[in-house]
Amino acid sequence: MTKQYLNKNLSVKERAKDLLSILSLEEKMAQTRCAFPGISSSEKLIEDCRFGIGEISTLEIRNLKSLEEAAAFQKNIQDMVMDKSPHHIPAIFHMEGLCGAFIQGAISFPSGIGRASSFDPELEEQAAAIVARQERAIGISHTLAPILDISRDSRMGRQGETYGEDPTLAAAMGTAYTKGVQKEETKGLRSEAVAKHWLGFHNSEGGIHGAASNTPRRLLNEVYGKPFQAAFREGGLRGVMPCYCTFDGEAASTSRRLLNGQLREEMGFDGLVVADYSALANAHMCQHMYESLTETGYQAMIAGMDVEMPNCICYNDELTEWFRSGKADIQILDSIVLRILETKFRMGLFEHPYSLEGEELKKAFYCEMDQKISLQSAEESLVLIKNDGTLPLNNKVKKIALIGPHADNPRSFFGGYTHISMVEAVKAVANSIAGIGDVASNLKKEVPLIPGTQIQCDETEEFDEIIRQIKPGCESLYSCMKKEFAEAEIVYVHGYPIAGSDKSGYREALSAIQEADICIMTLGGKHGSCSVASMGEGVDAVNINLPECQEDFINEAAALGKPLVGLHFNGRPISSDAADTYLNAIIEAWNPSEMGADAIVNVLTGKVNPSGKLPVTVARHVGQIPIYYNHPSGSSWHQEGSIGFENYVDMPHTPRYYFGHGLSYTTFSYSDLLLSANEVTADGEIIISFNLKNTGKYTGTEIVQLYIRDCLASIVRPTMELAGFQRVTLEPEKEQTVSFCLKSSQSAFMDVDYRWKIEAGEIEVMLGASSNDIRLRTFCRIIDSCYIEGKDRAFWANNI
Repeated sequence: MTKQYLNKNLSVKERAKDLLSILSLEEKMAQTRCAFPGISSSEKLIEDCRFGIGEISTLEIRNLKSLEEAAAFQKNIQDMVMDKSPHHIPAIFHMEGLCGAFIQGAISFPSGIGRASSFDPELEEQAAAIVARQERAIGISHTLAPILDISRDSRMGRQGETYGEDPTLAAAMGTAYTKGVQKEETKGLRSEAVAKHWLGFHNSEGGIHGAASNTPRRLLNEVYGKPFQAAFREGGLRGVMPCYCTFDGEAASTSRRLLNGQLREEMGFDGLVVADYSALANAHMCQHMYESLTETGYQAMIAGMDVEMPNCICYNDELTEWFRSGKADIQILDSIVLRILETKFRMGLFEHPYSLEGEELKKAFYCEMDQKISLQSAEESLVLIKNDGTLPLNNKVKKIALIGPHADNPRSFFGGYTHISMVEAVKAVANSIAGIGDVASNLKKEVPLIPGTQIQCDETEEFDEIIRQIKPGCESLYSCMKKEFAEAEIVYVHGYPIAGSDKSGYREALSAIQEADICIMTLGGKHGSCSVASMGEGVDAVNINLPECQEDFINEAAALGKPLVGLHFNGRPISSDAADTYLNAIIEAWNPSEMGADAIVNVLTGKVNPSGKLPVTVARHVGQIPIYYNHPSGSSWHQEGSIGFENYVDMPHTPRYYFGHGLSYTTFSYSDLLLSANEVTADGEIIISFNLKNTGKYTGTEIVQLYIRDCLASIVRPTMELAGFQRVTLEPEKEQTVSFCLKSSQSAFMDVDYRWKIEAGEIEVMLGASSNDIRLRTFCRIIDSCYIEGKDRAFWANNI
C-alpha cells in the first residue's frame, strides 16, 4: 500500500490526514508528549519514546562543550525516536531563542528589553534569523521566542526578557523576530517560532511569577493580546506557549476561553500550542484544579493544548485508556495530532530530520556577520538617560577610576535565558528554572552568600570557568577600556556587591576616585537565573531601586567633587535618587551580551552616538507600580477635575523617567507638520509628514515617535498611545522629511459590547522624542464609525 504521507507533492494537510488515519492510539498519544534527555535516564528516555514522541527538549545541550557534540546529541536521539515510532515519525526538537541558542559557539544577543530600546525591527529580524539558523544547523526547528509579554511591573524578575510596556513596540519587534525565525530554511528544514507567554503573564498579583493575573477581557485583548495578534497576522506566527498564571479562576493552559476561544476562534491562530514546562501538572498540583492529573490532561486537550512539555505527566497512559474506552472523545485527540503532524510536515522534518555534519554543519552555523549584528544590537540598546556634557569622554582624561562589581567580569553582560545564565543555573544552590526545580536543585551545596542577602556569590573560579568555556573571547569592560584608553591610567576597584548593604570596599574605591580625573561606576544587580541572580525567572523583588550599598556609595563619592558616570546593568531600569542627584551621566546598559564591552566603550568615547530609548516607564519607588505612560485618561499622573490630586503625600505621581526617553550627543529639531487630509473615513488612512533636522555637532540617530489620542470616546481610552516610530540618521545640519501612513483602524477599540469598533471623532496626532517630549501636534477627524474584526486592524503606522 502506498504511503501517501511520504509523497512530497501532496499538501501538508493531505499528508498529515493520511498519516493520522493509520496511526494507532498509542502513536497518537506519543505525538502529544515531550521527552527531556539529560533529566531522565537513558532507559527512561527510551521508555518515553516507545511509540515515538512529539517534541524533545534540548535544554541540556547547554552543558555540551562543542558544536559537534550538540549535533551528535540531536542525531542520536532522533534516530532512537524514529526507530521506536512504528511509522518513523521524527520528533520536533525545541530550544530557547530569546538571546541566542544554548549551543557552544552560538552568537549571543542583548536582553529583550535592551533590544526593545533600539526601536529597530529590521535589526531584530536579522538577529532572530541568526538564532534560528544556528539552531536549525543541529536539527532544532522550534525556537521558543519571541517574548510578547507586556511588562508594567519592575518587581517581576522577568521584565528584562520583554520588549517593555508598549503593545505597539512589542507588536513590531515581536513580528520582526517571528519573520526572522520563519523566513529561511537550512537544507530543507524550516523553523517555527513559539511566542511566550500567552497571556497577561506580567500582570500577575504582587509582581510574583506565575501568580493570579486579574486582567479584564478588554485589557487582555487591546494591550496584552496586541503583540500576539500582530505576530499572527503580519508575521505568520505558528507557535504559542501559555503562561503559568490563572485568570478568573482558570489556569491559562487549561482554559478553553483563552485557548480555543480567544486564541483560535477570535484571533485566528492556526498553529501549535505547547505547554510551558510543568504547567499542566501545576494546574492540578499547585493550583489544585481537577480531581487527577489525568483529568487535568484531558481538560487541557479540550481547551486546545497540543503538547505537554517537558515530559509526560498529564498526557499519560491512563488518558490513553480513557480514549480507548470512549470516556474521552477521540475526535479531540485527532484534531490535536493533526495539528502536530501538519507542523512536522511544514518544517520538512520527514525529509530532513537530522542535524548537519562536518563542514556542512560549520558552514551553516558560523557566519562572519553574526558578531557584527550582535555588536550593532548592543550599541543600539544603550540608553543615555542623563548627561550634562561629561560624555563623550575626551582624550584629555589621564586617570580613570573604574568602580563596581560588573566592570572586571563579563558575566554581567549576559541576562536571563542566555547560554551563560543557563549554565550558571546548574551551579546554583537552588535551581527553579523552567518548571524543573525539584530535579535540578542543589540545596545541600555549601557556598557563600552576598552578605545580608539570600543571593549566592558567583565570584568564584567555578563561575569564571563557565565564561571561559562558553565565551572565551568575551572581554570585560575593564579590559576593553585599558585598550581604548591606552594613554590613560585606569584604576579598577570592586567597591561594592550587586546587592545588600556591604560597605567594606568603600575606602579603597573612594581613594581611587579622589586620585582620578573621572569615575565610571557600574551599578545594578545580576539579571540571570536562580539563586546566583538578583532578578530572573522566579527571582522577583519588592525593591526596584539600587541596593543600599550602591545608593550610599554614590552619595559618598559625590562629596569628592569628581565627575561621575554611571553604567547600569540589569533586567529592570535604574531607579535611584542618588544617581539622579549626583551622577553627571547615566547609561542604561541592560545586559548587552558578548559585544557589550565594545559597545559601551564606543558610546563612552563618542565613536557611536547613543540612540536607545526607554521601552518602559521608570517608577521612582515600588509604591507607584503599576506605572505606564499609556494609562487611561483621568488616571495616574493625568488626574484632572474635582477628583484630581497632583501627588502622593510623599512622592510625585509622575515617573522618574518617561517611556521613549533617551538622549543623544547631538540635538534634533522638528518642524513643518503636514497631514494629507484633516478628515478620514473609518476605512481610510492619512499621511503624516514633518521635517527633522540635526541641529548639533555629531552625526546621530533620532527615534521619532508618533503618538495618537482619541479625544472623546464611548469607552475610556488611553491618555496617549504609540502609533509608530522611525529611526532616522542625520549628519550635522542635515534634514529629512519623515512620513508615516496612519490607518483609521489603529484607533479601534473594544466597545461596551466587546466588539472592535472604529469610532467617529477627533484624534490628536503627536510627534516627539519621547512620550513626555512632544514637539509637534495637530488634529484629524474620523468621520464615520464601523465595526471590524480585531485581527483585521492595523497594528502600527507604516514608514514611508
